[in-house]
Amino acid sequence: MMVKKLILGLFLIGSVCTSKAQSYLGYLTDNYSGIHGILSNPANIVDSRFKSEINLVGASAFISNDYYKAALGDLTDSDFDFDIHGTKTPTENNNAIGNVDILGPSFMFNINPNTAIAVFSRGRVFYNISEINGTTIDNFADELDESSDFNVDEGNYFANANAWAEIGLTFSKNLINKEQHFLKGGVSLKYLQGLGNAYSTGNNVLINYDADGTDLGGGQTTGSINSTGEVSYGYSDNLEDDIEDFEIVKGATGLGIDFGAIYEWRPNYEDYYYNDKDGNTLPYKNKNKYKLKFGLSITDIGSINYKESTETVYDITNTINEDDFEDEDSFNDVLDNLYTEISSGSASKSILPTALHLNADWSINNNFYINLNTDLALTSNKVNTNRIANITSLTPRFESKWFSFYSPFSLVQNAGFKWGAGLRFGPLYVGSGSVVSALFNQEMASADAYAGLKIPIYQPRFKDKDGDGVMNKMDECPETPGPVENSGCPWPDTDGDTVLDKDDQCPEEAGEIENQGCPWEDTDGDSILDKDDACPQEAGPAENNGCPWKDSDKDGVLDKDDECPQEMGTVANKGCPEPIVTETIQKTLNEYAKTILFNSGTASIKIESTNALLDIINILKEYPNAKFTVEGHTDSIGTVGSNQKLSESRAAAVKHFLVEKGIDASRLLSVGYGESKPIATNMYKDGRAQNRRVEINLIK
Repeated sequence: MMVKKLILGLFLIGSVCTSKAQSYLGYLTDNYSGIHGILSNPANIVDSRFKSEINLVGASAFISNDYYKAALGDLTDSDFDFDIHGTKTPTENNNAIGNVDILGPSFMFNINPNTAIAVFSRGRVFYNISEINGTTIDNFADELDESSDFNVDEGNYFANANAWAEIGLTFSKNLINKEQHFLKGGVSLKYLQGLGNAYSTGNNVLINYDADGTDLGGGQTTGSINSTGEVSYGYSDNLEDDIEDFEIVKGATGLGIDFGAIYEWRPNYEDYYYNDKDGNTLPYKNKNKYKLKFGLSITDIGSINYKESTETVYDITNTINEDDFEDEDSFNDVLDNLYTEISSGSASKSILPTALHLNADWSINNNFYINLNTDLALTSNKVNTNRIANITSLTPRFESKWFSFYSPFSLVQNAGFKWGAGLRFGPLYVGSGSVVSALFNQEMASADAYAGLKIPIYQPRFKDKDGDGVMNKMDECPETPGPVENSGCPWPDTDGDTVLDKDDQCPEEAGEIENQGCPWEDTDGDSILDKDDACPQEAGPAENNGCPWKDSDKDGVLDKDDECPQEMGTVANKGCPEPIVTETIQKTLNEYAKTILFNSGTASIKIESTNALLDIINILKEYPNAKFTVEGHTDSIGTVGSNQKLSESRAAAVKHFLVEKGIDASRLLSVGYGESKPIATNMYKDGRAQNRRVEINLIK
């Protein structure tokens, strides 16, 4: 069976396992995953629901391939047969995936609302096999059928296995916290200790097996193997001998780094903050605050340098028989004794499985979430390079402080669709990313499981007995709702005017809301309250909005009654200046006065003089403050005494007529001058007629 040893040794390196894209599938989406969150994004631990957390132990394991499928029931059957119960799908480029990820004693702590740190220990095993020809596995997985010839064009292949331990420190910090927008970042620095490394690559490998191609004589034959191409084989020195003598490699160390950022959209951010009595704004530490969360991270940047390691390159172009294979004691003896060594030197560094992680989380409400996660390999198939399988998962979940349940639906590179479930119950977490698929699918190409135990120390719960938004420990009135500004106590209203004392300018005296709790005053005592008084410092009537009436021109007539408020006038003329009696007016008056006729020898006014008198009255009314004399005159016929009396009587008769028709008597003075003031000669008839007259003259 040396042929089997050779072929499987060259191309499988004794393993059919490799790395899974992500450990703890489903659990890492939980906001209560605690320190496990740093495995996918080191920004996760700050502003988390834990004040602190101690992980005791946790382990995740995964195997998957695109070559072989089997039903779960068959795998658990004691009579399981690899060839009978399973389905093989050999191709020119088969792949197999799997990993073991152990999170040892680890600790995280939120120093304050903006900063968190973690210290963790971790053990990891990675195996990668890519582009292996499935026919090779098909022909050599079981006992070789020496009656069957075959030809395999293996081409190029890559295989590696790596195990290492990590001691890491994570620092995570809030970067932006501005209303709806929240951003945090984190970085993990890791010291790596290599535990063992082996790898092999092939270049243009071609294998030809002839079941009876070598003649041994006497009619007996044995198989022959004809092969071409190059094979490189590297390993750390602790794997050179039997595995039972395994020792940790000295000098196999390296450094690794993870970094990431998380953005949260918090449209209702105001609901997740409260103010203490000193006015400081503080967050509710025990609550998730986002509606949408987006994460981006790159993990496992780095490598491990196995200083005590060897890589040998062989030319396997040769034809050898099966018996020679069987005679060799070990795989190294086969390579050294039957093939040509081309070169030998130190092995290549073991490159970590660098990966990009994209994550989106939607908070439907406080307990139900939907998560979309993608993990993409950033390394390719190269010598001694670890590489994750790409995976996309959609995970609905229910989460609360002490319990979470999640069920991831995933598409895994080379393994297809799988459906899993997991839960967290206080300190215990357990789950599988493929358990539901395994129960319902007839055959499966992958399987995984994880479990662990930790000690969670949750953020303090906000306790508010009276529901006023002030925590009980800060509330001076925990049984009665009140504002935070008053330490959770209701504001008093001492005077009972519905204006709280904090807003009441007169807390001891009932007043009006509009006047900041004070009663309205009447400062000027005009019976109009100051709130309605346009001139609260000066008394005035209600008709003028509490202001005194103005007399702009200072003429004693108030503006409201003054028809000429900007021009000084008289009360009698409604505040307007009196008109001036001009000489023309004076002449007009006397023209009318001369036409006043009396009955001969009497003071009786003739009726035909009425119109003239009315014209005089109209003129006098236009000058209401002017005073006039009504003068009576006679000619010289008769005695002086009789003429004097007649002139006085006639002047008085005219005054009497004017007063009766509305002229104020105080404005008129009647005077008789007899024959003492002629205006023409009394010698003639015409002259005497002119002297018999009445004059109305302005008193200046």
